[in-house]
Amino acid sequence: MRHHPLIYEINTWVWLTGISRKYGYTITLGNVPPEELDALAAHRFDAVWLMGVWERSPAARWIATQHAGLLGEYAHALPDYTRDEVVGSPYAIHRYQVDGHLGGREGLAHFREELRRRGVRLILDYVPNHVAVDHHWTEDHPDALLRGVEADIARTHGGYYRAANGRIFAHGRDPYFPPWGDTVQINAFSPQARAVTRDTLIEIGQQCDGVRCDMAMLLVNRIFSMTWSLVSNGLPEFWQEVIPAVKSEHPDFLFMAEVYWDMEHELQKLGFDYTYDKLLYDRLLHQGVPSVRDHIMGAWGYQERMVRFIENHDEPRALTSFGDRKIVPAIVLMLTLPGMKLLYEGQLEGRRVKLPVQLGRAPDEPVVEWLKTFYTHALSEAVKPPYHEGVFMMLGMHPLPNEPESSLHSAIIAYCWAYYHDWRIVLVNLSGHGARGRLLLPRPEFRGPGLWRFRDSLNEEDVRDIRGDDVLSSGLIVDMPPYSAKVFHASPL
Repeated sequence: MRHHPLIYEINTWVWLTGISRKYGYTITLGNVPPEELDALAAHRFDAVWLMGVWERSPAARWIATQHAGLLGEYAHALPDYTRDEVVGSPYAIHRYQVDGHLGGREGLAHFREELRRRGVRLILDYVPNHVAVDHHWTEDHPDALLRGVEADIARTHGGYYRAANGRIFAHGRDPYFPPWGDTVQINAFSPQARAVTRDTLIEIGQQCDGVRCDMAMLLVNRIFSMTWSLVSNGLPEFWQEVIPAVKSEHPDFLFMAEVYWDMEHELQKLGFDYTYDKLLYDRLLHQGVPSVRDHIMGAWGYQERMVRFIENHDEPRALTSFGDRKIVPAIVLMLTLPGMKLLYEGQLEGRRVKLPVQLGRAPDEPVVEWLKTFYTHALSEAVKPPYHEGVFMMLGMHPLPNEPESSLHSAIIAYCWAYYHDWRIVLVNLSGHGARGRLLLPRPEFRGPGLWRFRDSLNEEDVRDIRGDDVLSSGLIVDMPPYSAKVFHASPL
């Protein structure tokens, strides 16, 4: 996989339902039409993350059809949904077997091979914190789960439940929200839990090239201890046991962590190859340019292992959150910063409806053609070699010579990627007002009277021919409208 890879998340059940309707027959992972796979590969994604391939829980599905809050979400997102289209949560897993409705293990193997032929790898989910209330571990490995006693059921008002076999277990949860009533909590301090997690991931490693680990920070010893008022008794960290054991069997296997609470670097140190960058998402959405700039100036070893995104299945759709204008600079930042770039099915087409993960069908939505065209241009730029093999440098913006006291330049975030003689210069105005200034470029090749052409890869009409000496002495003069982005490619004439 390339450095700074591009990953495309697919809601598997919903995607297969959609293309089945499109072609007029049942499509599973075993018979996806080649043209659909070719369309994925055309964007040159490094990997596809198939979200939700594992067997859905019958008990969790029943709960999903009864939960009043969820019923309201279904009706809002898909007013004409039917009970049969409530397929249950992909994060309340019944068994780590590919759901038969989606094509089973054989179908997944075929899909993986078709992706591989096109140079695309496969990522799947792993849910380390919990399994479904009717998962076979309640019978086979009860001590891998968090056990309770009769008094816990009444004491916690729904935090524990009695399984069909009479045993009492805790429902899965994080410390800041009510328990998930369709799940049972894994005991991170149980040696048996660590063993079955390791063995399950080794088995999954035979079927894909990596996993996205749901809510990975909940298994960190201090977080688990805080959540459940338990002590680790000197146990090593959960992930420091599990990840090396899996990588000893599958050395190139990729671990991606969904992580919050400023714990990204901690999870990286525990062995994760990449960690979610929710901080960047929140700063882009809610904070100003200085906050974003400070964040992306972090240490290189941290930055190159972050997962940049502006939407995924947990967040609102990007076009809804950022709006028609702010989404443009957000896209460019997300696609051109160091680290992994994560895009979600429907994002390129401008879908606005955030679909509950328990539903198996999405509403029909019109394609936002201008956004699809912009993504096409931005992605064709983002796959260029400098963004994957080059050196990343933050650049300084300065006031124009005739505006020495102006602060208009401070709204522009500037950086470049240098790959031998191929430089890509990224300029982003995240503010709602115009910005202008001069950009100083530390490139010795500019020295001399020869002309250099600066062409904006996102707007082919923006072309400037400038003497190299002028670039070094005065800088590149830029004037940017509100919420805009430019990506200059500099080449000698």
